[in-house]
Parts: sequence; structure tokens; C-alpha cells
Amino acid sequence: MSQIHVALQVLRSRGYRVTEPRKRVLKVLTEVQRPVSPYEIQEILQRKGEYLNHVTIYRVLDLLCLLNLAHKVLMLGGFVKCTLEEEDGCHRFVVCRECGALREYADKELCEEENAIAEEFGFRTEQHFSEFSGVCSKCIALARF
Repeated sequence: MSQIHVALQVLRSRGYRVTEPRKRVLKVLTEVQRPVSPYEIQEILQRKGEYLNHVTIYRVLDLLCLLNLAHKVLMLGGFVKCTLEEEDGCHRFVVCRECGALREYADKELCEEENAIAEEFGFRTEQHFSEFSGVCSKCIALARF
């Protein structure tokens, strides 16, 4: 089953309609496989002869992030398709500062620990964000840093 098909099933199962703009943005995120901004998504679609305004793209990305189907990567300044689907735990990233390689992982125990800390302060956690920046093994091997 394709990544797009799985994402569309998640949309339906959570009560959201599968619209053309949502399918188009998901398709771009799946094909590009690197962080892209809403404006880059718009440009990619325009090159294919398709048009979505950037406001619609932002709204679609917000929904996809809410449903854990996409993530905003702060260090690289863009959005990526979730690669872990519905894996338990908060989804986090390790980012190579040299080549931009990106690795997504989930850690259920860390997520639960952070929720407990938030509760001690009287907060109910809604989202966790964590990105690690460093140098990947390929760049280390090539002495690119």
C-alpha cells in the first residue's frame, strides 16, 4: 500500500474528506522526500500544470501536521511527509548540518516522560518538538565538516 494511500485512509478514518488539494500536497511531500516550504510546493505543482494558492497549501499542511501525517522541520525550514505513519511516541528528527540528511524516529518512553513533566507544571501536553543537529556518518567519513 502506498504512503499516499495510507495517509488518505487516515484522513477518512478521522472524519476528514479527501480533497484534491490534500492529495496534491501529499503527493508532492511523498515525491520530494526533503523538507519543502509551502511556496516550493506551489512551484512544484505549477511546473506540473496544477495550481494551489499558498493559503490553501498552508491549511493542508496544518491539517496534515495535526494528524501526524506531515511534520515541520525547523532546522531545515520546511515540511516533510511522516515516514513512521502511526508509530507510538512523539516523532522527532536527527538532522545533518552538513548535507541536510534527515532521520525520523519515535520514542514512546520519552514522550510519556515529557507528558509527566508537563503535568507537574499543570500543563496538558498537545505536541512535542525535538530536533537534533549534528553530522551524519557519511559526512564524517568524507570529512565534510
